[in-house]
Amino acid sequence: MERLSTTTFIPDTFLGARDDFSMQMGVLWSKIRAPLIVPLLRITIVLCLIMSVMLFIERLYMAIVIVLIKLFGRKPDKRYNWEPIKDDVELGNSAYPMVLVQIPMYNEREVYQLSIGAACGLSWPSDRIIIQVLDDSTDSTVKDMVELECQRWASKGINIKYEIRDNRNGYKAGALKEGMKRSYVKHCDYVAIFDADFQPESDFLCRTIPFLVHNPEIALVQTRWKFVNSNECLMTRMQEMSLDYHFTVEQEVGSSTHAFFGFNGTAGVWRIAAINEAGGWKDRTTVEDMDLAVRASLKGWKFVYLGSIKVKNELPSTFKAYRYQQHRWSCGPANLFRKMVMEIIRNKKVSLWKKIHVIYSFFFVRKIIAHINAFVFYCIVLPATVLVPEVVVPKWGGIYIPSIITLLNAVGTPRSLHLLVFWILFENVMSLHRTKATIIGLLEASRVNEWIVTEKLGDALKTLTVAAKLPRKPRIRIGERLHLLELAVGCYLFFCGTYDFAFGKNYVYLFLYIQAMAFYIIGFGYVGTFVPNS
Repeated sequence: MERLSTTTFIPDTFLGARDDFSMQMGVLWSKIRAPLIVPLLRITIVLCLIMSVMLFIERLYMAIVIVLIKLFGRKPDKRYNWEPIKDDVELGNSAYPMVLVQIPMYNEREVYQLSIGAACGLSWPSDRIIIQVLDDSTDSTVKDMVELECQRWASKGINIKYEIRDNRNGYKAGALKEGMKRSYVKHCDYVAIFDADFQPESDFLCRTIPFLVHNPEIALVQTRWKFVNSNECLMTRMQEMSLDYHFTVEQEVGSSTHAFFGFNGTAGVWRIAAINEAGGWKDRTTVEDMDLAVRASLKGWKFVYLGSIKVKNELPSTFKAYRYQQHRWSCGPANLFRKMVMEIIRNKKVSLWKKIHVIYSFFFVRKIIAHINAFVFYCIVLPATVLVPEVVVPKWGGIYIPSIITLLNAVGTPRSLHLLVFWILFENVMSLHRTKATIIGLLEASRVNEWIVTEKLGDALKTLTVAAKLPRKPRIRIGERLHLLELAVGCYLFFCGTYDFAFGKNYVYLFLYIQAMAFYIIGFGYVGTFVPNS
């Protein structure tokens, strides 16, 4: 059979228009490439290389410090006065300070019993501890369940208070602030805070409170998180790698060198006098914990981190929950930096060295540069150099420095070393959301104060999975599964990879195709745990 020509199905006018459009785009590209694109790309590369060097120096500095701490450093109970609180025959239980335990929660149907049960099981004289459940739930069924749980423990002789509000103003910060206004709190010296999915061991207070009792300069004792569901899926393993580095290195270095680090919002004990002196809880950002920590530090208070004490908790296992959490954790610090940078500079109580540490290291490099550089350099600029071959990224900036930084990050979780490549790809995808959130925080744009509570599944996933096996009419919600930003970046990377495959010589397309695939997988929603619709 005679081969059919293209014109049989495609009109000549269309072909002409298509060729004309391609020619016009080619002419436009050739005109703007040399005078505009090339200089702009070179400037961007220089800026990205500078940010990479800043990150490299920061990571290297922390690596050196953590090695010195492990080899020669003294443990917290040696650096500070520490001895267990002993029973006194004459004083009785009054030898123990009054401790308030706050548990803020919001519609925590699946996990509320875990934290309440763990808090009520803390080893401390029953007349020297008050458990305060701050329930902001909007689901009346959940509120009734939480209240009944509190009544159940109260019937066993536990001093537990169930507190509610008629609004959610200030979200978590507002709940904590409202809880501190109760009359019985005036008798308390310290406050331990646990989110609804946190389960402290029974000896938690016995190991942390002595640091505050015997060292009047210490305001905060922060402990480490232990993830009970890190093996649930690949996404939770990736989170474990990032957070283990945070606790193993960042918190440890901050505690040992400057007696300062960011409060993690839970699994910590505060001196109530320090909270009051710092101005109490504020809801001006989505990181009320970091806000309080910075203000207390500027008043001269010291913090101590205890990596040996681990509190069990749950990682977000659905991508939706993780995205919202990362938005809050990236937007909040950037917005707090904007609000507090001048206050830190003008402060008279702390040394110049500590100011530099807080502004440059703690905020600028870790909370802003780290997010922006990861996305702009590796997902935008580096692929763009494929299209403009006269602009070259030096190997030390494009390969060596990122490789060293990645290896240094991996020290926190040695068991996941074989997942390092997956972690790099996943972190590059998440840098898209973190960069967007960071810019929103710096500019105070829309969603700057968006607070969506991180969903916890507890043991509910097992029940839902069993229920999902029952026959029912399938429901497909495409809008909930598709993430257009990820898909758009994936298409950009795939295009750059294809161009490099066709015309390039440096095999960059290998990285671009793999990274594009990671964006596609997450863009189509195939990451994390799937929760069957009820």
